Formats: sequence, structure tokens, C-alpha cells
Amino acid sequence: MINDLCPLVALVGRPNVGKSALFNRIAQKNKAIVDPTPGVTRDRHFEKVSWGGRDFILVDTGGIESEAVLDGRTARDPGGVGHQKVTDGIQEQTWQAVNDAEIILFVMDGREGLTSEDHKVVNQLRRTEKTVHYLVNKVDGPEKEQALLAHFYELGVEQLWPISAAHGFGLNTFLDHLVETMPESPESSDTPEDAVAIAFIGRPNVGKSSLVNRLLGENRMVVSDVPGTTRDSVDTLLEKNGRHYLLIDTAGIRRKGKVQDKLEKFSVMQALSAMERCHIALILIDADEGITEQDTKIIGYGLERGRACLVLLNKWDLVSKDKKRQKWITDEVEMATRFIGYAPTMQISALTGAGVGKIYKAIDTVYEQFGQEYTTNRLNRVLQKAVEGHSPTLHQGKRIKFYYVTQVSTKPPTFIIFVNYPKGVHFSYYRYLVNNFRDNLGLEKSPLRIVLKERMRKKYG
Repeated sequence: MINDLCPLVALVGRPNVGKSALFNRIAQKNKAIVDPTPGVTRDRHFEKVSWGGRDFILVDTGGIESEAVLDGRTARDPGGVGHQKVTDGIQEQTWQAVNDAEIILFVMDGREGLTSEDHKVVNQLRRTEKTVHYLVNKVDGPEKEQALLAHFYELGVEQLWPISAAHGFGLNTFLDHLVETMPESPESSDTPEDAVAIAFIGRPNVGKSSLVNRLLGENRMVVSDVPGTTRDSVDTLLEKNGRHYLLIDTAGIRRKGKVQDKLEKFSVMQALSAMERCHIALILIDADEGITEQDTKIIGYGLERGRACLVLLNKWDLVSKDKKRQKWITDEVEMATRFIGYAPTMQISALTGAGVGKIYKAIDTVYEQFGQEYTTNRLNRVLQKAVEGHSPTLHQGKRIKFYYVTQVSTKPPTFIIFVNYPKGVHFSYYRYLVNNFRDNLGLEKSPLRIVLKERMRKKYG
């Protein structure tokens, strides 16, 4: 597998203590909205973070509050039904993140000081028996540590971490500690190193568990017509024709507007976590419903993560007698998946078994390309031929020179091309190079990555 363990780390804390700012600082992306209004983070945000050689998924949450505060708010404002529903939803989501994450980062406000609400939430976190790290935010430097931290020692926790999300103070030290104390990736003796990890991804009720059962030849997964039956990722090892496969069944990824069940929200992160662990993502689409915007977003997740993909139009039996409907669906899918043209599309029925027998052969073909290695000589011949066939445009009046190319990794095949002005290579020409490498190397069914790197020019004098 690509990643044996990608722990979920949840950022929690009272409203307006700086969780979203901390999320952005750690994730190094402005994915969460930062706003001084309490409760602005309405949903959980997540980002894969790599630090010190370890990966984890960081989850931002809405403000966490104790049961006593929630009960008091309801009593004070019994008529605020709409606001109360939103607040309750945020709380459910936040506590679900607490329940399902491996590690909790509890953030407090160093400037505001320790509050009675912090005490209550800490007591509730202790009952979870999860690993909890206690962070005191808004400590802008070492000279302020003693004055701002003193009151927080009343919590009786083993260690407090003074940090500043705004300025980055203390974060490197804490993150070093975080990854050092993370549980090691379990080495499962039951999973051979050469096993092909396959994740079944898609919206709820598209037939993921049914397909796993069909591929296994037995009912190993719980199959139900109720969307969201699969609440967590489930791994099953299978040996077929001398090759090992690890089948990872996941919960469905729903469009945000339709996610009501608190467990459904977390299923998005579980599915993304499964995609981090797989080599090939089997993305299921309901042929009866046709491809949706959410389906294309799910495929985009695979593209972003460099995963090999198979697009499976499941429930094809429901449209088997309607040729016009079949053509419309295939045309729509082809149009919507042009951005990931290397991913093969297949029509199957997990219910009847039609087309399922061809999936393993397709997986083997895709996986072989996904792990291909090439000699430097062959790569440079492809590069030379591409440049001779179509030269790049000038960059600020200067000619762009491609020096040489080398492969640096597989799964997916990744190449570095050394060039004098990498930023001067237009996107259309970059795409031209990718297509040339794909066609000449036989990578029509696998993702590939090309990194343009500047070759240091010699300095004279």
C-alpha cells in the first residue's frame, strides 16, 4: 500500500480560539475561512499534512462546547430554532470528529485565559480516552509564555504547548513532538508487500459493497439499500491467479448540501484516507442516475493524489434495454471525465455480475503501467523527439532549452525535466509533453507526473 496508516488528527476548541488560523498554518493552505465571528467554521475541513517523514490528515472543526452550555443556550433562546439547528449540527460534527479521530488537538486562547468552559470540555475529552494534546494559542513569543500559561496549569494536564497560529511560534517544536509520538504504521503480516491496494470510491448507494462481494465471491461486506451503510473503511485481502489484492471498501462521499447524518460527514475523510492508502481507485457511478457533479469531484480527488483510476458504470443492467439511454450516459461520462482521460471506463452490474469478470484484468493492466520504470536513454529520446516535432515558444525573447529528463519514482511514474526557464513553459506545451510521454511510453491507462526543474546556470567571472 502507499500509506499503511494516515492518522486523523482533529483540531477542536471553543469558538474563536484560532483553530482555523492554526489549520491554515499547519496545512499551509488557506482552505478554512478565518473570521472573528464565533461559529464561522460551519463544516469540517481536512488536509493531508506531511511532517518529519510522517503523514496525517488534519481536520478543522466548528467550535466545541460542553453540554451545559448548549442546554443553557436553548433555555435562553427557545425560539431561535433555525440557529439552534445549525449550532447542534456543528456540535454533532465536532464531537463525531473527536470520537473518530486518533489524535485530538485541543486549542485554547492564551489571551483570553482559561475559562470554566475549557475546564468542562477538557473533562469531556478525558472521558474519550483518546490522545489529547493541549495547545495554548496566541502566545506570540517566549517572553509571554510564563505570564500567559500560568493559569492553564490549573487543568492538571501533563504538558501545555504554547503556540501562535498567527506567527508560527512554537509550532515546529510541537509538530516534531506530534509525529514522534504518533503510533507506528502497523506492519501486517497478513498483507504481502506486493499486494495491489484497491479502494472502492463513490457516492452512497452506488453499489460499492455489492461489487466487493461479487469480486470476493462471498458476502463479506454488509450490503443494504440504505445509503451510508458502510461507515468505515474495511480491508479484505484476496489472492487470485497468483496475485494479491487488498480490497478497501469505503463509505460513500456525499455532496455537502445533502449531508445530514453526522456519520456521513466523516465518511468523506474515511474515503479520502482510503484513497491515500490505495494504488488504484475504482470509482463507481450509478448508471441509472448518470454522472453527477459529485462524481466528477470524486474523480478529481484521485487525479490530485496521482492515483490510477477505473471508472465503473454500475447498475448497467437497469439501462440494458434502452440503447438511447446508454449512449447518453456514455457520452456524458466521456465529456465529464476528459480531464482524466487515462482512466478506463467500464460498464458493469454488481447485481448480475455482468462485466465484473473483466475488472481484474483491467486492474492488472493499469497497475503494470502505474509501476513502470524506464531508462534515462529512452526518456531522453522521447523528449528529443517531442521538442524536435514542436518547439516551445520564446520566453521573454529567449529560447527555452530542455536539457535532459530522468525518472525519480513510480506509482505513478514521475519524471523530472531540467530546463533553463521552467516558469516560461506554457501550460499547453506542458500538456503536449505529457501526452508525448504517455503515447511513447505506453502509459495510456496510468497517471504520470512531469516536474519541470531549473538547471542551475554556470556563473562566470
